[in-house]
Parts: sequence; C-alpha cells; structure tokens
Amino acid sequence: MLTPVLDRIDAELPAALERLKTLLRIPSISTDPAYKQQCEEAAAWLSADLETIGLKAASRPTDGHPMVVGHGGEGGPHLLFYGHYDVQPVDPLELWSHDPFEPLIEEDIIRGRGASDDKGQLMTFVEACRAWVAVHGALPCRLTVLFEGEEESGSPSLIPFLKDNAKELQADLALICDTTMFDRETPAITTMLRGLLGEEIVITGPSRDLHSGAYGGAAANPARVLCNILSSLHDEDGRVTVPGFYDGVSELDPGTASQWSKLDFDADAFLSDVGLSHPAGETGRTALEMIWSRPTCEINGMSSGYTGDGFKTVLPSQATAKVSFRLVGHQDPHAIRTAFRQMVRDALPPDCTVAFHDHGASPASVMSTDDPAFEAARQALTDEWPKEAAFVGAGGSIPIAGYFRDYLAMDALLAGFARNDNQIHSPNEKYDLDSFHKGIRSWARILAALSDRR
Repeated sequence: MLTPVLDRIDAELPAALERLKTLLRIPSISTDPAYKQQCEEAAAWLSADLETIGLKAASRPTDGHPMVVGHGGEGGPHLLFYGHYDVQPVDPLELWSHDPFEPLIEEDIIRGRGASDDKGQLMTFVEACRAWVAVHGALPCRLTVLFEGEEESGSPSLIPFLKDNAKELQADLALICDTTMFDRETPAITTMLRGLLGEEIVITGPSRDLHSGAYGGAAANPARVLCNILSSLHDEDGRVTVPGFYDGVSELDPGTASQWSKLDFDADAFLSDVGLSHPAGETGRTALEMIWSRPTCEINGMSSGYTGDGFKTVLPSQATAKVSFRLVGHQDPHAIRTAFRQMVRDALPPDCTVAFHDHGASPASVMSTDDPAFEAARQALTDEWPKEAAFVGAGGSIPIAGYFRDYLAMDALLAGFARNDNQIHSPNEKYDLDSFHKGIRSWARILAALSDRR
C-alpha cells in the first residue's frame, strides 16, 4: 500500500511546491495587528485545502487569529497533527535578498518567510495525506488537524481553545512537525523539550543617579549589588546555586545515553561555528547533555547607569537584569521562581530594594519512548533517510507538547525536517527542497507504520 503513495509523492512534487508557494505568499504575521486580514486569509486557504483531501475543515474564530480544524478518516489510531501558519515579522527588510513573501526557488532550496517555520513543515504532512487519498481514496486512519495562527506571538488563544474543545481534539497521539533533523542525513524524533522560566530583576538604591565623586564609596551602588548577585548564581563547576534547583532532574537512562554517543556530535565544531572553543557549562558533562538534558541559568541582558557615547561618572539609581532558566525532567518552574526570588532578597544589602517581573513559566516535556508508536515512527524515518533515525533532545522550548499532555491527556511525537541553517526568524529564511520532498515521504511512511498498529 505504501509504494504507490511514495510514487505519487515523487510525481506530484512540482504541484506540491506550487501549493507551498501560494501559502508562503500570504504575509500571515501574527504579532502585527496590521496583518490580521492576512492571517484570516491564510487560515481560510488552509481550511479550503484540507477540504480538497477529504477532511471536513473550518477556520474557527478565537479572540485572536483563527484556528484551523479538520477531521477525516476512520479506523486505526486517532492521530492529531499540529502546525502553525503564522510567521515572524521580516525586519530588517533590507537584509533580505528578495521580497520575503514572494518565494524563490534557488537550486536546492525554497526561500521566503515561513518556508521552514512552519509552513513548509506543516505542508509536508498535508501533502503526504493528499497522496494517500489520491492513491487509496481515503486516509489510512482517523485524523484530526489543528493549525494555529498565534504560535509566533505567544499563543494567547491556544490554551482556551484546547480547554473549550478538548473532547473534539483528544486523540491517541499528537504529531508535531516544528523541529529539526540532527544533521543533514540523520532524521530525529525529539523526545525531550526543555521548559522555560523568565525573570526580570530591578534593584533600586538611591533615589536618583549620584555623582560618583561626591557619593562613591559611601552610597550603595545597585549595579555592583546586581553583579554580585548574578555572579553567585553558579559555582566554580558551573552548577546553578539556586536552592532546590536540581529537584526533579534525573540522569540520562543508559539506552538514551548510548544512542546519543553514536551520533558523533562534534562539540568543537559546534562551538567554533560561533567563535568559541571551550564548553562553559557543568564540569564533566558532554555538550549534548548540556544543551538537551541539563537545566541552565543564563543572564540574557543587563542595564544600568549611562551607556551612551563618552563617559558619565554616576552611581546609577537602578540596575536591571533578565535571567532565564531552561528546565528539564520534573523541575517545577514555580518553585524555582520562589527560590530564586528569595535568594536575591537574601543577598540585598541595606538601602537596596528589588522588584521582580515574570516572563513566563513552563515545565519541561519528556515523551516516553515506551509507547511502540515512537519506535515504529523511528524505523519509518530510518527507511527514508541515509542514516538511522535517533531519539534526541532539544535545547529550546515547544510549549504545545506540554499543553497536549496537560489539556488533552496525550503525548506528542515531534518529527521535523528543518536544518539548523534554515535561518528561521531571520532574513532569507529557507527550506531545503530535499527536506520538503523527503519530509512528505517520511510522513507517508509514518502514517503507514502507525496505521498498521491496530
């Protein structure tokens, strides 16, 4: 049953690329209210396209941009596929080589905003379904599709929509295509996603900026206080010193550790690509552990005093810093926030006060590969690509995977075909034509593998 579907995908690739180009031409920038109509246009286009492959689909209103929901197929497992049709702004426009919303095919890539994140990715799944229906007249299993229009602007409507439509959207397994391959020849299923906690600290000392000659030495300096606090967040071995920080952090299981060791990850090249040469995290940890399975505390920005041209000799009245924590395993972001804030308060000298501003708190997501669906999908990917597929972690955060578990009580299988050099969120975003073509074939294989599991 699979071979004619793969043959159909190969034959129809030019038509699939034309459909992708049509979607890419719609400037569905979710964060800018000026593009509200274009977001609605993208949702309507996707809804109509899903109808052409036999799904009953609709663009559903929310308080923000629409959700696209489609249902079709019968028998076998019930799968829910998630993607997002909204894109990042294109600024700075002058750094683009061409109009970001006029997709351009150059040799082995397609270039345009959203080509990789996430329109090209979501269309790999749609095209796999289209080929299956064209060959067999029906989808291989029961399918629900959910396309969001606010992923790039914080997903404010997503949780309310999941709560309000939980019964309709609940399935056996969620599929997400918003991740990358391990390398150009090695496909990956992401089973670990780090959570994210953001904190902004504002330390205030004197009531105004002070002349450093008149007050220096006698007056508390919020900048120095802040530096002392920030420097105390790690010990000499790179471990985070926030009390209770490592509660809920587990060591890698032997099977996962063995698989990662076979990936032949070049840590030296990874760092040298950005002008570095030495891992700076926890002593005794590999680079892959540091970015996939270990928690972090990072200072993302600092501001205090005069930072313009020239020099101004002041003791600043305030000092601020933005600190983020990437979380793993069963770490509790709210408990860590409480402990961090108390640690800062305990370190304050007399005459200084602190205010905190939170910037989100989401736990890590860890998918259990004990579910046979994960191994079936991994083998399906291995059959398509030159190298064996791997279960991997991800240093970033994809909250939707956790939301599916929290609100729909199901795990998510994350398989994406982007490359690390796709320049997502940057000028000249691209998607490899190989990723698009083999991504479609990969989803056809995964659908076949999962549908055979009855």
